[in-house]
Amino acid sequence: MDDQGNAVSELEELTLALLHSRAEVERLREREHLFSSLLGSVGAVLWAFDWSEQRVIYVSPAYERIFGRSAALLLADYGEWRNSIYPDDLEYAAESLAKVLEAGAVESREYRIIRADGQLRWLSDKCFISPHQGTAKGPVIVGIAEDITEKKRLEGELHRLATTDVLTQSSNRRHFFECARREFEHARQYGSPLAFLLLDLDDFKKINDRYGHQLGDQVLQRLAQCGANALRRGDLFGRIGGEEFAAVFPGCEQDVALQVAERLQREVQRLSFQHEGVDFGITVSQGLTSMRAADASLEALYARADAAMYLAKRQGKNQIALG
Repeated sequence: MDDQGNAVSELEELTLALLHSRAEVERLREREHLFSSLLGSVGAVLWAFDWSEQRVIYVSPAYERIFGRSAALLLADYGEWRNSIYPDDLEYAAESLAKVLEAGAVESREYRIIRADGQLRWLSDKCFISPHQGTAKGPVIVGIAEDITEKKRLEGELHRLATTDVLTQSSNRRHFFECARREFEHARQYGSPLAFLLLDLDDFKKINDRYGHQLGDQVLQRLAQCGANALRRGDLFGRIGGEEFAAVFPGCEQDVALQVAERLQREVQRLSFQHEGVDFGITVSQGLTSMRAADASLEALYARADAAMYLAKRQGKNQIALG
């Protein structure tokens, strides 16, 4: 082949190589565009953190949507992440991130963040050590953070429904006794005082028969409010029967618990109701007891308080009897 033929052949090869290169570039652009589109549609935040440099080296587009903050600021300053964490959760979030260096992965991190607009959100943030370090000098931690605020709200609502009396919004019987038994075991273990109170609305059947069940429900609701207002912080209060309520006073001697019961008695006596121009009030009978060395279970206190409450009924109602 002469020189002219060689030149044509080389030109053809160069042209084919150029066409191939352009096609490869186009394929890379398409892949990059597809990858960017996929990342943009992912609801969770994908991130990568250079542990040695203490620097976020990558964050996906969902960050700005979930955190409500600038991704550029985060990439420039790791402090931006710390500033977004709810203060009560910051220590846990930092410790659980460091734990991945030992465990290799942490899949049960949940903490709260504060968006730039002030909204409080819950995150589930799983992370692990990346097997590909790239240009990083030390370990790179990668993770995926998902907004679970709605899930937390539903969990809270389910817990409320499972533990709360629907009518009075106080603890229901099951939840009250679960908490009361924990307090009893704690008091017995540490030798601390504990008081138990039962109260029953006097003549509730007459109220329902005379004024109707709707007004009877209002009476129970107002009585529960009195209980919540009269008790101390940390005391337990719940509806354990139709018109029967109970309270537990952790760390409380009987004389102090009696003062609380008397305050509750006065609050109830101040209540006033009206039906078709008729005004009426209500009273309660209460039975109060305190923990003794021989008490083997909460049921012993419950039985004494129950007996004392019925003693108050027999003695004329609207009073407190000790058991």
